[in-house]
Amino acid sequence: MSKLFKLLSLFLAVGVVAAACSSDSSDDAGTAAPAETTAAPATTAVELDADGSLLDTVIARGTLNCGVSGSAVAFSETQADGSVTGFDADYCRAVAAAVLGDADAVNFVALTASERFTAVQTGDVDLLMRNTTWTQSRDSDVGMDFGPTTYYDGQQLMARVGDGFDASSTVADLDGAIVCTNAGTTTEKNIAEAAELAGADIELLAFETSDEVYETFIAGGCDITTTDGSALVGRKVKQQPADQEWVIFPATPISKEPLGPTYGQNDSAWADAINWTVYATIIMDEWGVTSANVDDHVNDPGEVGRLLGGEGELQTVMGLSADAFYNVISQVGNYSEIYNSNLNPVGLVREGSANAGWLDGGLIYAPPAR
Repeated sequence: MSKLFKLLSLFLAVGVVAAACSSDSSDDAGTAAPAETTAAPATTAVELDADGSLLDTVIARGTLNCGVSGSAVAFSETQADGSVTGFDADYCRAVAAAVLGDADAVNFVALTASERFTAVQTGDVDLLMRNTTWTQSRDSDVGMDFGPTTYYDGQQLMARVGDGFDASSTVADLDGAIVCTNAGTTTEKNIAEAAELAGADIELLAFETSDEVYETFIAGGCDITTTDGSALVGRKVKQQPADQEWVIFPATPISKEPLGPTYGQNDSAWADAINWTVYATIIMDEWGVTSANVDDHVNDPGEVGRLLGGEGELQTVMGLSADAFYNVISQVGNYSEIYNSNLNPVGLVREGSANAGWLDGGLIYAPPAR
């Protein structure tokens, strides 16, 4: 079977699956310093060698095509100058630093929730860092593979205090409410199911983009908006009108939303490169190695030294340069640096959350580098 026929068959199959499956829970959640890389429209599909990995293709191309939202507050926001900032955007840069040695070798591709999985399957993007929840159907029917969770989230709701809602409100209090959310997402299914279980009769309005959701909410076209809690926090900080007070509830989210890198199935070399990029940022954070002091640790013994390219390094076995993860830390930073610079400004702090390190009672954890 020719490569062209294989690609055409894959495209047709993905189109059917994507139409039948749900998308992600969120498009949103201030911002890091503007970078030189910019958002771009979808690129030409990549044709892989039959026995090759996407890792080889990306290295040969010299640029990482990374799918992002472009409108997710604090995660990926396209700035007026075309640069893309945020937590997810920085993880795109981290992968580019590991694979290509240059954190700026990224072509950001802004995708809607309904576009993203097809973009991976057709080769328009190499990687999704786009508020994408790891679910059973996406891991099987849709044909995605998922890397380490970089942000543990959960779906919550936001309403106006003036309409009688407060932090103690629950899904049961939604009876008769109009709820706005994103179309074709896990969010849409979650709130419909939660309302049914709580005996609340709601009217659900779904929109393609998050901007449409919040424009409608601000204008009074709906009583409630719902998505990942991180997204609600970011929008509240940036868009709450002076004459309104918004409240986020319930205190315990109505769903689990593990967010992280997403890519095509059955390419272990590419998956390893992405996964260990994330793990390297977490391990360096545990050891206190930052972009500011990484040069002082390149000759350290043990795990740190190995990850930074010293004796016993395994990066070259993975098809990367020995200093791949040194490039990640020196050019982008460790997990705390990426998190704090992007998420702290909107009030999303690690302390006391699931996104704290495992030694601090959270879920952020990496396997050993040995």
